[in-house]
Amino acid sequence: MKPYVSAITLGVSDVKRAKQFYGEGLGWPVQQEHGDWVAFSLGDGASMLGIYPRSALADDAGVDSDGNGFSGITLSYLVRSEERVAAVLAEAERAGGRIVRPAEAAPWGGSSGHFADPEGYVWKVASGTGQQPFAE
Repeated sequence: MKPYVSAITLGVSDVKRAKQFYGEGLGWPVQQEHGDWVAFSLGDGASMLGIYPRSALADDAGVDSDGNGFSGITLSYLVRSEERVAAVLAEAERAGGRIVRPAEAAPWGGSSGHFADPEGYVWKVASGTGQQPFAE
């Protein structure tokens, strides 16, 4: 897989406070907002920063939110097809990563799965999000 980060999602204890900090405090434009999830456009829109409740983000990745096995951050790699989700997960596993959550149907359509790198950092691979930017 080519080196690329589509989105960085931070698990936060207070979404409203984080949204105020990044949006109003730093002036970052809100790109998308859905329920407790807020995404800000970074730079020229090549990537985004998301904020989401820490416990919900941990649940999405299939790990505990108590600090054991979850660092409070998920890196996302967005692709254009469900087939590519499976292929990227397989590439990550071959490279020494660990599949945390296999690819499965996502509530927004498409699919998603998670892998952890050798240091334990969790990556979400997703398709069908209807949003740019896509890694490939």
